[in-house]
Amino acid sequence: MGQELECKARIRHQAAMPGKAQLETDFVLFRGRERFKVSFGELTGVRANGGILKLEFAGGPAELELGAAAEKWARKILNPPSLMDKLGVKPGLTVRVIGEFEFEAGFGKDIAARQAVVVAKGKCDLLFVAAARSAELNRLPKLKANLKPGGALWVIYPKGVPEIKEIEVIGAGRAAGMKDVKVARFSATHTGLKFV
Repeated sequence: MGQELECKARIRHQAAMPGKAQLETDFVLFRGRERFKVSFGELTGVRANGGILKLEFAGGPAELELGAAAEKWARKILNPPSLMDKLGVKPGLTVRVIGEFEFEAGFGKDIAARQAVVVAKGKCDLLFVAAARSAELNRLPKLKANLKPGGALWVIYPKGVPEIKEIEVIGAGRAAGMKDVKVARFSATHTGLKFV
């Protein structure tokens, strides 16, 4: 989940109304008497001034009274983190990828472009495991042994399919003695859950 703040909003130049604004990795959501959800790709203008975040889009405009957070939100919207940023892939880290990642073309190339060291076996800092069904989660305890101290294991799985559910991924990671610490949108069809 992203950041959430109680604030006042003006939508389509109406009077300000109280509600909650939420900033996620690729959209802004406001819930109040009126509601809007706008993806970063739909925004035609973003600026912060005097504690107010101003958003221009087809169903807008909208102004969110966020105070000190307005500029921070504007920067995040205008410069969203890349997939490699969200997954913590950094230069010099040892990375291992297990499973088919066909749903994200170029995943291996993106890792290499970050100047991380991709290995086929042995201890690693980051381990990415593709799981299409819950039965594939049984291998997590064995895979955990491949992590260096302070390393992380990401389970990448399809969204909204009956073959594997988030609660099953969380349960398998915890059963393997790990703690779930982060969820990230991996692609339009897949989610990543990070364990340490």
